[in-house]
Amino acid sequence: MSSNVGLSTPRGSGTSGYVQRNLSHLRPRDNAAPYPKDYDSIKHRQRQPDQNILNHDKLREIEVKVFDLRDKLEDEGVEEEEIELQTSALREKLSSETNGAGKGSSGRGLKPHQVHELAKAKIEESEKLRKALGIREDYEEGSHWKRQEERLREGVPGKGKDR
Repeated sequence: MSSNVGLSTPRGSGTSGYVQRNLSHLRPRDNAAPYPKDYDSIKHRQRQPDQNILNHDKLREIEVKVFDLRDKLEDEGVEEEEIELQTSALREKLSSETNGAGKGSSGRGLKPHQVHELAKAKIEESEKLRKALGIREDYEEGSHWKRQEERLREGVPGKGKDR
């Protein structure tokens, strides 16, 4: 035994006397606060969706529907030229629908792994709410309190002069 750790003798203890370190012990971290002290730097920023991923998902949905039609027609025994004509017609129809009308993404039908679609829906929802409440685009969160603090600072020296 070294440095007075463990049993002085393992006799009568029912153990081998082997000392292990406690792996469940949590050591304190270097920095005490895991969050920044500067509150201006932790403003909420809306996550922007990646347009390439959104376009890829739209094209993928179209191709899945086209492939389902192709598979169905091949099972029915339709000729290859007719299959190509019908699939290209369906592809054109679906691509014009998605480019023209673009479905309103409310975020309800989206799954949690569809991060970019959810971000786009959230931005649209926030924009709709901002317009409904009449909030300016350049509005900065907490600006009311900053203006109030400035008024108080301006008012405090003036009160001291009156006395």
